[in-house]
Amino acid sequence: MSSDRSIDNEVKHPIRVGILGFGGLGQAAACVLAPKREALWVAGADRQGYAYNPTGLNPDECIATYNQQGSLGYLKPDGFLGDRSIEEAIENATTVEGYFLALPNLPNTFMASVARQFIEMGWQGVLVDALKRTSAVEQLLELQDELQAAGITYMTGCGATPGLLTAAAAIAAQSYEEIHSVKITFGVGIANWEAYRATIREDIAHMPGYDVEKARQMSDAQVEALLDKTNGILQLEDMEHADDIMLELAGIVSRDRVSVGGIVDTRNPKKPLSTNVRLTGRTFEGKISTHTFTLGDETSMAANVCGPAFGYLKAGIALNRRGIHGLFSAVEVMPQFLH
Repeated sequence: MSSDRSIDNEVKHPIRVGILGFGGLGQAAACVLAPKREALWVAGADRQGYAYNPTGLNPDECIATYNQQGSLGYLKPDGFLGDRSIEEAIENATTVEGYFLALPNLPNTFMASVARQFIEMGWQGVLVDALKRTSAVEQLLELQDELQAAGITYMTGCGATPGLLTAAAAIAAQSYEEIHSVKITFGVGIANWEAYRATIREDIAHMPGYDVEKARQMSDAQVEALLDKTNGILQLEDMEHADDIMLELAGIVSRDRVSVGGIVDTRNPKKPLSTNVRLTGRTFEGKISTHTFTLGDETSMAANVCGPAFGYLKAGIALNRRGIHGLFSAVEVMPQFLH
């Protein structure tokens, strides 16, 4: 590719970005955006309030305010407190072109309900999520006609898995005549589970004897008691992960041939195992072979979720500006690198 084409592919004006949710993932997203020249973080919201500055928010100030006082709404002078923070952010942060929905999908209908809020409020632009569960993506599929009519370009399943690893599987599939299996195995290491409370609860919901509602209702003390029993380790197998529906809808492989599982260490930042996707298939010559794509152990969960999410947001902006709206998954569109 010529350098001229690469330059043409860059965003001419910084994309005004909002982040909904400001726990561990939302805070990491703000830090990922900070050095980008093609994007400007202008709005953030949590349960109790939101902050908005059309010239840009300072991640360090926002993180300090949130961690000390519990909400971006306390940020001076750009914070606003209120119990309708998402609606108020959508209504008042008028320059935002794309939102990263760094929200906990607890209950399992939450992300679809947020998408419906954007539709009902007449907002137009790009939405990106890092949804995990197949059933949550199925709920968004029911909204695809409404999203298209509303002028919203919605990119779903755009984190690590689903997301980066699912897209890698889609590319790996091109070598084969028939796909026999896709196996995604992840290792996550975090020093302190409290930095990613919602993410850990979503993982617990995949464990035997638990579901989304039970995990959502667990107190922090109950989560800590469970982690004490497991020495901080969550071992997850045959998870309900949207990689399956994304690959099936793309016509690559039936969902029953896709499996996702892994190990989360909530007390150690070092990954307990390397994250990878293995795709096995039959080539046109009749050979059975496996492609493996492995993520570097040094890359964190936050890097592997937020980086792809913003790459897909940039791709979504390009589609939206061409008048292409509706619902797309990480398998259907290539992310664009956000400089």
